[in-house]
Amino acid sequence: MQRLKTRPQFQAALAGGTLARTPHFALHCLLLPTAAESATLDAASGSVGNTQALFAVAPLWLGAMVPKRWARRAVTRNAIKRQIYHVAPHWQADLPAGAYVVRLRTTFDRQQFVSAQSVLLKQAVRAELQQLFARAAARYAPPAPSTGGSA
Repeated sequence: MQRLKTRPQFQAALAGGTLARTPHFALHCLLLPTAAESATLDAASGSVGNTQALFAVAPLWLGAMVPKRWARRAVTRNAIKRQIYHVAPHWQADLPAGAYVVRLRTTFDRQQFVSAQSVLLKQAVRAELQQLFARAAARYAPPAPSTGGSA
């Protein structure tokens, strides 16, 4: 899993749309074509070349956006980003090839989470990230086989 680094990469992933939400986070995704699909699309029209140029190395890309607006202290922002980059690789087998951005969309209550390095904050962030990635993976899970009782 590669990390998003440039502004155009983040913009492309954010433009792909919101895949899942939790109370504090949103997961944005731009699905990337496989090698076979991109060759077919390139032959038909040259529209995929820009996406391939941005995301050429790996099938999965991840970025984290933790704005100052929602996490004032740098130590808090860094702690949240560390949790994002730690949790995401556990879900990469359940997600299709794409560029993903996890965006903090509201603040964690400073009355409840006094310290940025508190175990309580890390556990809350990790639990919510697990929930976020589980929702995203559920959208791409194959449908459950139906039971044989048709009426």
